Amino acid sequence: MSKFNSFAYYWLPAIIWMGIIFYFSSRLNTSVTGEFLFDFIFFKSLHIIEYSILYFLMFRAFYSINNSRLTINNKLLLPIFFSVFYALSDEIHQTFVPTREGKIRDVFIDTAGILIMYIYIKHNITTLKKILK
Repeated sequence: MSKFNSFAYYWLPAIIWMGIIFYFSSRLNTSVTGEFLFDFIFFKSLHIIEYSILYFLMFRAFYSINNSRLTINNKLLLPIFFSVFYALSDEIHQTFVPTREGKIRDVFIDTAGILIMYIYIKHNITTLKKILK
């Protein structure tokens, strides 16, 4: 596979997903029901889902790197750092969006989604190795 095709296949989905997250965090604050508790649970669940997907796409991209110095543990851990950094930068970005506010609490919720996917992948790595290559 050419370098461009490899980049497009492995890295572009993660970049596009980050763009989708950026787009949704650029929108004005919305409500589903108007009830605080339901809206809170709904939107924070979306945070967990979107960042677990981001971690999976980042892991998939790092897993594709053929470098003997990059161990499987590094391929599992590096996407955590990049995903958490993106979550933090997204919250900073939201401080500039009218009706939105960046909260450190949301970074922790995003990190929970990242860690859930990390644990899932770590426990199912042998099965996923067959799928990822």
